Amino acid sequence: MKIDHKQLVTRVGDTGDFITIDQSKCTACGRCLVICVMNLWKKRENSVYIVSDYKSHCIECGACAQVCESDAIQFSYPAGGTGVVYEKG
Repeated sequence: MKIDHKQLVTRVGDTGDFITIDQSKCTACGRCLVICVMNLWKKRENSVYIVSDYKSHCIECGACAQVCESDAIQFSYPAGGTGVVYEKG
């Protein structure tokens, strides 16, 4: 059964960019691809990137940055009053 995450959360305000990747540090190990439950990370050839509309799907767990062994992914929680509000679950 597929869970529609949009029924579990509400998004508030403009979060701005809260995830960035430093391509010069990225080793394309793929750990972020494996850990992201929302499947927001992609790999093309020897490059890893986050999808352009990640802000509308990300659940703001920060797991991608935590597993990045080369410290290439920078995650910061969105500014107070913006981002995901969990309503159920």
